[in-house]
Amino acid sequence: MTTWGIVTTVKANAKTIMTWVAYHLEAGADEIQLYLDTPCPRAEKALAGYPKVKVILCDEKYWRRRRPLEEHQRPPMHQARQFANAKWAYMHTKVDWLIHIDIDEFLWPETPVAQQLAALPDSALCARIRPLEALSTEGQDTPEGVTYFKSAALPWDQRKEETRHIYPMYGPFLNGGFLSHLAGKMGVRTGIEEMMVRIHNVELDGALNPGEQDLTGLTLCHMHAHSWDHWRKLLDYRARKGSYRKELAPPVAPPGTKPLEDAMNMHDLFKMLLDEGGEEALRAFFDEVCLATPNLRERLARYGHLAERRLDLDAKRLKVFGPDWT
Repeated sequence: MTTWGIVTTVKANAKTIMTWVAYHLEAGADEIQLYLDTPCPRAEKALAGYPKVKVILCDEKYWRRRRPLEEHQRPPMHQARQFANAKWAYMHTKVDWLIHIDIDEFLWPETPVAQQLAALPDSALCARIRPLEALSTEGQDTPEGVTYFKSAALPWDQRKEETRHIYPMYGPFLNGGFLSHLAGKMGVRTGIEEMMVRIHNVELDGALNPGEQDLTGLTLCHMHAHSWDHWRKLLDYRARKGSYRKELAPPVAPPGTKPLEDAMNMHDLFKMLLDEGGEEALRAFFDEVCLATPNLRERLARYGHLAERRLDLDAKRLKVFGPDWT
């Protein structure tokens, strides 16, 4: 029987952590490795009795042990800490496949994950999980318990054209209408000593993503901008240290295709909106791109890019961990 697990580096409150863990235990994960970037004693205590869950506190002692020859043991950027923890998890896991995702990402399998991984050829050393990005349903007449997600076309020219139609005002600035990554995340076959696990890719002896396959029956539900308050609260941090950093490149066209004429990265786009129109302009952007209005849902559905998911996060947390976490 093929076994699989997940690893994440997390800075979150206990309820968020317990919800994420419960969801993926219910999804069939054989192992969950949680690397706490900041302490969360309540979650540590609650998870101590669950053999499938391993909680590692990434304190100074941990980093001194992990990087004894480094002057600054704890990497200053959280992306580097993610790399280091994912590599450590990969080296010490007992499952056949390991998937590196974030605390706001939820795996959605159409069929059991283990079956999908078992069906891959031996040459597949990694498998890509394509993303969906959540829409906000605030103030919208939508079915209770349903989260709407958007997808985007993989072929570049198709994606570019569809994005302009789906998002009439801001589409020219966006890569598929996503605020976060379109690359998705990777499952990686374990037991390969020199394998390097990154955020969106893996590398082996200089080869990127050796034997890569797409897991078409597994998607990554990314709750990146599922509410205005959540997104606005994280915007400044993401602009300084996260996925909206100034040094990141704008959407890059594949070789041989025409790039976006108005391409700019997320950092410059949001700075432009705030400089020219303040919070009102930023909110207008969110409402067109992230709010599940009937018009946006109709346009997404027209191009086959609207998905409905019932993640049932509260119910799964209650089932696994009981009423203490309601």
